[in-house]
This record gives sequence, C-alpha cells and structure tokens, in this order.
Amino acid sequence: MSSRNASCAIVGAGDYIGAAIARKFASEGYTVFAGRRNGEKLESLKDEIAAKGGTLVPVSMDARQEDSVTAFLKAANEAAPLEVVISNPGANVQFPLLETTERTFFKVWEMACKSSFLTGREAARIMLEHGRGSIFFTGATASMRGGKGYAAFASAKGGLRLMAQAMARELGPQNIHVAHLVIDAGVDTAFVRNRIEQAMGSDVLENMPPDRLMDPASIANAYWALHQQSRDAWTHELDLRPYGETW
Repeated sequence: MSSRNASCAIVGAGDYIGAAIARKFASEGYTVFAGRRNGEKLESLKDEIAAKGGTLVPVSMDARQEDSVTAFLKAANEAAPLEVVISNPGANVQFPLLETTERTFFKVWEMACKSSFLTGREAARIMLEHGRGSIFFTGATASMRGGKGYAAFASAKGGLRLMAQAMARELGPQNIHVAHLVIDAGVDTAFVRNRIEQAMGSDVLENMPPDRLMDPASIANAYWALHQQSRDAWTHELDLRPYGETW
C-alpha cells in the first residue's frame, strides 16, 4: 500500500458506502478520517484497513452540528493536508404525507441537506488555503424526482443537489472540484435485501441475477475516478445505476 501526505474525510461513514469509500482511499495511501454518530462502530474497519497497511481514524460526530463538523475536518487537516471530503449521511425514510410530522421533516432535512452544507462549507475553508481539493456529495434517486411517500427525503436531497451546483460554480474556478453523485439504485446492503424480501419474498432474492444490486465497492471506485479527473474535464454530476435498473 502506498502512502501520501494527504487526508480524506468521510462524513457519514456507514457500514456500506462509507466503509467502501474508506477502504478505497486508504488503499491509495490517504489517511482516512471516518465520522459517524457512533464512532466505536468503526473499530473493526480500522483494524481491517490497518492490517493492509492503511490508516483510518474513527471519530464520533454529529453531522448536523456545526462545531462537530468543524472539529472533525480540522483534525483531519492537522493529521495531513485535507484533499478529499465526502458527505455521505443517510436519511432515507418513507412516510405517507399525512404521517410526516414536522419533527420528521426537519430531522430528514438536517441529515440529508444541512449536514452537507456544513461539511461543504467547512471543507472549502480549509481547501481554499491549500489551493485545491475535492468535495463530493452522495445523492439519490430522490435528488431528481419525488416519489410517493418521500416528501421529506426528496425535498432534502433535491436541496442538496442544487446546493452542490452552487458550490461547484463558486469553488470550481478556485481549483476545488465539487461533484454530486446520484445513486439511482438499491445498494447491496442488509437493509435493502430485507426490504426486498419483505415486499416480494425470499424467492426474488434467491433468483436475483448477479449485479442487480449496486456493490458499495463499485460506488467507491466512482468516487476515486472523480478525484482523479483532470481539471480541464471535471464532472459535476454523475449518476450510477446497475445495468438492469429502470430509469
């Protein structure tokens, strides 16, 4: 495993997409700071990456709180110059409109939109001093269209998408690559598989063709490819879906 004097910070380093991104950037020599609400859940990932010669620093944080985000990114930058920041909090919930309380709507917005604003802004403060960097945001199908039962989630993810566009227009000329990734598919997680089984039965899962669900490692490779782009051909928005996904 190579080593480089740079850090990658992941806000919302969950068990699947976040963990896969951490593995990928650690394998490329980055010091990876991984933040989530219960940082102790990252200890096994830390050990896994260390066994392969990489470095992951697990951190307990609340992506909705300004002080928590600021401290997290500051620590990453102090460990090694901050080069990549990925905002990946999860907030995918489905509620019928009349059952969506004000508290639910606000909490989903905090997780899916406000947290990314705080992350992007604080990352920009640091990267502008370095004169370069990459800031990437994880979007969803709901970033592009509002589905039945997703009023809260779609409004938050749609807001995130437009915010990312505004950041890209402002920061791109200052050598900071801002990109928004639309994950338009079911990701291969225990949660998704459980939902499929409940909705359609175990036979559907057993007979599902290979690559019908999206592998988190494939998503991580897409983040890495974006970071490797030459600035004369930066991608702002990248949508990812399996070969069999309808859209």
